[in-house]
This record gives sequence, structure tokens and C-alpha cells, in this order.
Amino acid sequence: MIGVNFCNVRMNKSKEYYNRNAALYDKILAPVDGTLSKWRKELLKDAKGKTLEIGIGTGKSLDHYPQGVSVTGIDSSENMLKYARRRANGHTHIDQLLKMDVEVLNFPDDTFDTVVATCVFCSVHDPIKAFKEIKRVCKSKGSILLLEHVRSERKVLGKIMDILNPISYTLYGDNINRNTYENLIQAGFESSQIETVKVWSDVWKIFRIKNN
Repeated sequence: MIGVNFCNVRMNKSKEYYNRNAALYDKILAPVDGTLSKWRKELLKDAKGKTLEIGIGTGKSLDHYPQGVSVTGIDSSENMLKYARRRANGHTHIDQLLKMDVEVLNFPDDTFDTVVATCVFCSVHDPIKAFKEIKRVCKSKGSILLLEHVRSERKVLGKIMDILNPISYTLYGDNINRNTYENLIQAGFESSQIETVKVWSDVWKIFRIKNN
């Protein structure tokens, strides 16, 4: 029973942070908003067709989708979704915005042409389970597009990130030492399906995955 309760605490940590800070979230990120916006635009230019955005947050990505894309956005935080719904006003390419956990996606198999996530898998409790769910709901030959910060491959910096990770997780529910590439492999993707592009050092990366 203790183990179950501890697991629930871990799963709810990031949700609690985002629910508590939803009103301030855009202001917190304001100093890096220009850079993140540029990276999002680079990522989302490849979105096509029926698209699922995981962890849509306050909807900062909504302005960057190309024409012809229809977006379903999900987030585990109802408070963040309130701001996303406000930002979605006037956008005709938004299908629906739903409260949902990426580890249990309530969509049929092969639903989406594209699945997108930006800065999400640092806070997902079980990223491998989540990637398996994304693989399931993404159509065969569809695309999965990720913008994530990951553990550095450099020995010293990677070790520092390991040491600081408990602090980051306690404060924000954010894991700064995730190995997203390895998690994708463990979820069933092959290396030939994954294109990785470094956007800042080896810490911030874009992942483009073909769901063959």
C-alpha cells in the first residue's frame, strides 16, 4: 500500500505544480519565450493532417501550426487547459482540448497523422509507457515530433544533471536527466526511425520519428 501511495505522489507531482502555477506559467517562461517559440516553429512546420498535441499547456504552440492541420490538444492539468482554451479562441484549426494523461490515451489505434510534444517528457511519470501509447494512436507511417531537454552525453555535465535532478523534481516535478532517445528505443521504435537534431548543445533536441 505504501508503494502505491508513493507512486501516486510521483505521478501527481508535475500536475500539482502546473495546476498551482498556471496563471503565472507564461510569465515564468517569458525570459526564454523567444527561443522556445523559434524552436516550436521549427518543430511544428512538419505537422500534417489530424494532429495530437501532448501537454498543450497554455496553448503557446497554437500560432505555429501550418495550414491544413487540425489539432486535438491534451493536458493533465485542468488549470493549464483553461488558458489554452482562451488562447484557442479565433483559431479554426482546433478540434478539441481535453484533460487526459499521455500514459492512458483515450483514442483508438491509428487515429492521428502527427503527434507533437514540446517540453513534456521531462515530467511524465513513465515515459516508456507514454511513448507506447503514442505509437499506438499514431497512424502507420505517421510522424511523432518532439522538442525536449535531455541528459547531456558529456561526462561532467551529465553527472551534474544527475546530482541536481532530485532538486528539480522536488521543486517542479521536472526530471532534467531523462534519456529520451533510449526511452524511445525501449518503447519499440528502431534507431532507423528516429532523427535527432541538436538545437542547443546536446541538452535541447528535436526528435523526428517515423511510425513505420
